[in-house]
Amino acid sequence: MKASGYFVTGTDTEVGKTLIACALIFKMKNSMAGLKVSGFKPVVAGTYQNETGQTCNEDLLSLIAASGLKQSQTDICPCILSTPAAPHLVAKEMGIQLSVASMLAALEPVKAQFNTVVVEGAGGFLVPLNEEESLGDFASSLGWPVILVVGMRLGCLNHALCTLEAIERRGLKVAGWVANTIDPQMSHKEANLLDLQQRIKAPFLGCVPHLPSELQKRINAPYSLAAIEWSAGHLDWLAL
Repeated sequence: MKASGYFVTGTDTEVGKTLIACALIFKMKNSMAGLKVSGFKPVVAGTYQNETGQTCNEDLLSLIAASGLKQSQTDICPCILSTPAAPHLVAKEMGIQLSVASMLAALEPVKAQFNTVVVEGAGGFLVPLNEEESLGDFASSLGWPVILVVGMRLGCLNHALCTLEAIERRGLKVAGWVANTIDPQMSHKEANLLDLQQRIKAPFLGCVPHLPSELQKRINAPYSLAAIEWSAGHLDWLAL
């Protein structure tokens, strides 16, 4: 284990950060007997009511399923916002002040209880939290190595390199990157992948294919453990 935690960010929203974060948690906890790994997300935007009327967020439930531990959603996320939109805008409408300091404080008890924590960002790396701070500031204050999830679709080269530049400008180490196939019909996918491998100097942790139809996540539901395990099988954990 080379770090006590990792910050997982992506080239955009909906590029599979949650799936990859869950796969990493699953891979880590099964790599060493007795290793306790938790997920954490500083903020989520978007909830639904499950069949029992409980307010849920699919990302948080996925992270909890991956860890295999009895955790509540509030254990691993201090800011659960109802509307799926830019967090700082939703928080402002709700009269909530998001801040890096409060998110770091909420992370402290999780760090104290677990060997390793996988922190998943929200949206892209520079998503605003308030008038002055962004998730990039949170990552900078955290100081943990970053894992970049590149959503393989048209535009991924620019998005990946811009995100990488933003991370490196803050003096953060990129521990590795993952290519996640979100567009199974992507033109020139292999050429794009090769180009990224040549341009990104950080370790390449693997390319996760598009989830098979039977493992696709349902609307308003977390990823299944089967989908998480399948994705973990395509990651090279030892490259971290």
